[in-house]
Amino acid sequence: MLLRIHHAAVICSDYEASKRFYVEVLGLKVLGEHHRAPRGSWKLDLALPDGAQIELFSFPDPPPRPSYPEARGLRHLAFAVEDVEQAKARLEARGVAVEPVRRDEFTGKRFTFFADPDGLPLELYEA
Repeated sequence: MLLRIHHAAVICSDYEASKRFYVEVLGLKVLGEHHRAPRGSWKLDLALPDGAQIELFSFPDPPPRPSYPEARGLRHLAFAVEDVEQAKARLEARGVAVEPVRRDEFTGKRFTFFADPDGLPLELYEA
């Protein structure tokens, strides 16, 4: 039986830029960092406060995302926050472009979108 999401894996084009973004801008904790020489890649394990993780990978010449944001597969990665406006302001203070806050028509919760350095759609969703 499934318990919860353990991790989401993200492949980036510029490892150092993405590492700075996820660690310094989003504030995720580094659990481990490994260079995988045979693959010419890095794997960075990052933790959210609830124990969920993001695996950040680099690979030589990864293909770009086919379209934004409606490509088949994972549409976006959402992070729960207590205060969407406050989290939005924190990101904008760090130079991140964030869309205007909207309200989910079904739940009434507030949310907004922004992107990582590779344009991966990320969401802030009111807990």
